Amino acid sequence: MKLIPEILQAQAEIRTIRRDIHAHPELCFEEQRTADVVAKNLESWGIEVHRGLGTTGLVGIIRNGKSAKSIGLRADMDALPLQEANTFGHRSQHEGKMHACGHDGHTAMLLGAARYLAEHRNFDGTVHLIFQPAEEGGGGAREMIKDGLFDRFPCDAVFGMHNWPGMPVGSFGTTAGPLMASSNEFKITVRGKGAHAAMPHNGADPVFTGAQIVSALQGIITRNKRPIDTAVISVTQFHGGDATNIVPNEVWLGGTVRTFTVEVLDLIERRMEEVSRAVAQAFDCTIDFEFRRNYPPTINSAAEAEFAVGIASELVGADNVDGNVEPTMGAEDFSFMLQEKPGCYLFIGNGEGSHREAGHGMGPCMLHNPSYDFNDELLPVGSTFFVKLVEKWLAPT
Repeated sequence: MKLIPEILQAQAEIRTIRRDIHAHPELCFEEQRTADVVAKNLESWGIEVHRGLGTTGLVGIIRNGKSAKSIGLRADMDALPLQEANTFGHRSQHEGKMHACGHDGHTAMLLGAARYLAEHRNFDGTVHLIFQPAEEGGGGAREMIKDGLFDRFPCDAVFGMHNWPGMPVGSFGTTAGPLMASSNEFKITVRGKGAHAAMPHNGADPVFTGAQIVSALQGIITRNKRPIDTAVISVTQFHGGDATNIVPNEVWLGGTVRTFTVEVLDLIERRMEEVSRAVAQAFDCTIDFEFRRNYPPTINSAAEAEFAVGIASELVGADNVDGNVEPTMGAEDFSFMLQEKPGCYLFIGNGEGSHREAGHGMGPCMLHNPSYDFNDELLPVGSTFFVKLVEKWLAPT
């Protein structure tokens, strides 16, 4: 790997910042202390800071030269509502809150890049360092955009990355087009007519009807959409009834829908309501249908994906970069930024867990589990990638 020597020399300092953030996790839109830590460091390096976007988000600005070109680099700051199982010195000091997805590491990698860029300024244009709140379900990217992110801080393109378990340290993966799925929730309330369970013919059974709806929904995946259009409907909840000998008046079922395109999502939402109402009518029941769109699909623009792959290949070697990585049905609110601007989101390898002792739940690499810890070996890799990205994107002409 061709890591920048000055970034390697500062690795211990950036690691200390990362572990401090890990020890003081804050949930979505509560990242006040984290934002203070970020702002304090940026300002100490002579970087202009603007706060309060999307509640607790902030943007650092580094300018050099006369070019009007600009680039946005994004890191997320929030933690998860999870009790940490780790016992190391930088474990969470807040019960029920934990950096279990590596946002502490994402923030630290961008800070490492910011320090170098501020000191050397080997570029011509403007770098916008976007530290975003509330990725974990709060839509912080959307809220920053609503607060004028790209109006106040114009970006020709935006880039971000996420640590990825199982990929070796020193590797990257991305792809042009869909990289991550949209995230959506539904709730279907089935209303019938209660009866004695021994005489169900006297009522209209919402339990039986709900069960038929669960099965019928999968027909949308297999018979309504094209087989080549990837999508998932998962019913994950089914609630109703209080006694074994009573048919209840109503039940409700809920779950998630994931797609890689808005067009397929439109189809699925429409057909879910149609199918549910038709099945309910067949068994003398009615439904209330609720559908909430959370995050759109994360879709990389082709030119920026190719650009990012080129930078990563120069850094770690082409054999360690997968430019056609398999997309995941997980979701990411960087997607809101990619709806506004061209750009690319990447995965950076987090290793197999050798950076941590064994015996902790699902392991130190797996995201969203109480034994997770960001791999500090990634810090200089991610920081160097961001720097090289800026220096080539804003290369003097």
